[in-house]
Amino acid sequence: MTSDSGVGMEELERRLRGGDLEALAEVFSHERDRLWQIIHFRLAEPLRGRLGPDDVLQESFLAASQRLKHYASSPATSPFIWLRMIVNQTLIDLHRQHLGAQKRDAACEVAIDGLPYGQATSASVAIRLVGQFTSPSRAAVRADVLGLVQAAIEQMDPIDREVLALRHFEDLTNSEVAEALGIEQDAASIRYIRALRRLKTILAQVPDLGKEVQHG
Repeated sequence: MTSDSGVGMEELERRLRGGDLEALAEVFSHERDRLWQIIHFRLAEPLRGRLGPDDVLQESFLAASQRLKHYASSPATSPFIWLRMIVNQTLIDLHRQHLGAQKRDAACEVAIDGLPYGQATSASVAIRLVGQFTSPSRAAVRADVLGLVQAAIEQMDPIDREVLALRHFEDLTNSEVAEALGIEQDAASIRYIRALRRLKTILAQVPDLGKEVQHG
């Protein structure tokens, strides 16, 4: 992969590890759309009236510039996965700041390999799924089934749910999922396949929504 200016990502990563702020700005610009999508998916509903994805992106870039010196000594993490980690931590911090620790539903912290991680909750997954399978004209249906879908998704293994979110809603590749979660690529692939099967079973049990999944 190359940046818009033709500079190879390997060269940009080398410059990042050297503390080059211009390289950070170039990588951030290159990955902006993907990072925006992550924020849009994980931003808690109560925060959307106060902050938008662009606001979080701005805060994330500032945080990344302040932590750039630590990237040089970090494990062999790709620039995108490192920026994604910064975005997730920024979301967690903003939820704490605006909603309080007890209310940050869409940035719930879990420990993966001993590190705090912003996990996709059943609520964030359910909102996106119901929106996919119901049209705006069926707003009443969406309202009725949202709670049922959320309750059903809570039956899934948390890590499987996270793998599903990373692949399905953030469009990460299997190798990126493995890197983000610190697991082997084979394990990430197995978990994704298992999560898809579990999701199909779950949605088929939800009235109205299950019919749309079967005919989709």
